[in-house]
Amino acid sequence: MDSSNTKHMQIGFIGAGNMARSLAGGLLKNGWRKEQLILSDPDVNQRKGVETVLGLTVYADNNEVAGKADILVLAVKPQFLKTAATEIAGTVQKKRPLVISVAAGVRLEDLERWLGGGLAIVRVMPNTAALIGSGASGMYANPLVDEVMRDQAESILRAVGVAVWVTDESQLDVVTALSGSGPAYFFLVMETLERAAIDHGLDPETARLLTLETAFGAAKMALEGAEEPSQLRARVTSPGGTTEQAVKVLEDGGIHRLFNQAVRAAVVRARELADMLGKNG
Repeated sequence: MDSSNTKHMQIGFIGAGNMARSLAGGLLKNGWRKEQLILSDPDVNQRKGVETVLGLTVYADNNEVAGKADILVLAVKPQFLKTAATEIAGTVQKKRPLVISVAAGVRLEDLERWLGGGLAIVRVMPNTAALIGSGASGMYANPLVDEVMRDQAESILRAVGVAVWVTDESQLDVVTALSGSGPAYFFLVMETLERAAIDHGLDPETARLLTLETAFGAAKMALEGAEEPSQLRARVTSPGGTTEQAVKVLEDGGIHRLFNQAVRAAVVRARELADMLGKNG
C-alpha cells in the first residue's frame, strides 16, 4: 500500500489474541508505526501480553478503539462476535471505518445487522499459519467496499501471508475447508508417514526430521516452480520405480475420493456453523 495513503491512518483491533497480535506484528514489520495500531481486550492478561511483546496501546473498552480506528479489525472468537459487535455498533456508525472481520464462519449479513448496517465490510477466512507469517487467507467484500478499501484490507492480510479474493461469499466455505482446515490434513499426512517410517525400522528422531524436511521441500518446489503439482509428481515418479508403486497404493486406496469427501464434509460443517452463529441474531 502507498505509504502516503496510510501514514495518518489508524488500525484498531477488537480483540488482542493470537490473530490480532500476528496481524499487528506483521504490520509493524511492514513499516506501520506503533502509534497507528491500537487494540482492545477485556482480558487484562491479553492486554499486558500485547503491551509487553509489541509495545502497543491496548484498551479495556472496545469503544475506545472503535471510536479512533479508520480501519477496524474484528478479531474476536466467532461465538463472541455478536456481543462485541452490538456493543460497539453505535460508535462504529458514527466513525464509519472500513470493517474487517477475521471471525471464522460469521456471514456478512449477520455482522452487518449487528453493526447497524450501511458499512463497508470485508470478511476474511485466515488460517493458523498466519501466526508465523505464512498464512493463506480468503477475502470477500460487500458492495460498499471500494478499490482503495480492498487494497487496504489486502495489505493488512498480506502482512501475515498470502491473501486472495473470492467473488461469492459462499466460496469462503470452500476456503475454510481448504486452507482453514488444510493444515490439519497436512499434519495428518506427516504424522502418518512418520509412523510408517518408524514401523519399518527408522528411529523416531530420524523419521521426524526426514518427514518434516520432505514436506517442506515439496512445498518449496511447488511454490517456487512453474509446474503444477501433477507435473511435479510425474517428474519424481519413475516408471517401474519405488515412487510409482507407493503412489499406486494410495490411488488404489481411494486417496482422491477421500480428500474430496473430506473437503465436502468441511464445507457442509462450515455452513452449519454459520447458520448456528447467525440464528436469532
